[in-house]
Amino acid sequence: MEYKPRYPQPFTLSEAIALDVSVITEEISRLQNSLKHLRETQDMLKDHIMVEAPADPDPEITKAIEENEVVIGSQDERISILKMALAEKGIVAGSHYDDSPEPNPPLPTFAMQNGVTPEVEDGDSETNGIHL
Repeated sequence: MEYKPRYPQPFTLSEAIALDVSVITEEISRLQNSLKHLRETQDMLKDHIMVEAPADPDPEITKAIEENEVVIGSQDERISILKMALAEKGIVAGSHYDDSPEPNPPLPTFAMQNGVTPEVEDGDSETNGIHL
């Protein structure tokens, strides 16, 4: 399988396929954490520009935002390469490796079939659990 990246990468798809699965999954997790922090930083920098000087933004902040966008693109692409490597090894990179969590957990099969939704009683949910 041949893949031509848009951004310079520290490894090729062939090299990624040669890595152990544990190394690939650890790198995916590390990159996802890095991306989370980069995106938070981007939001803070953009908010700063909007509040402080929307008409005349600080060129250093603008430059940082632009550089971060390149890093974000590169790291997103690197995650894609690593997921392709997992797929080549017969491992489907499912929702465990997706960056965005599922907004609502799926309802149990019984609840979906009968239209019943669980309710949580007031109080400490760890000791009381879910009451149907």
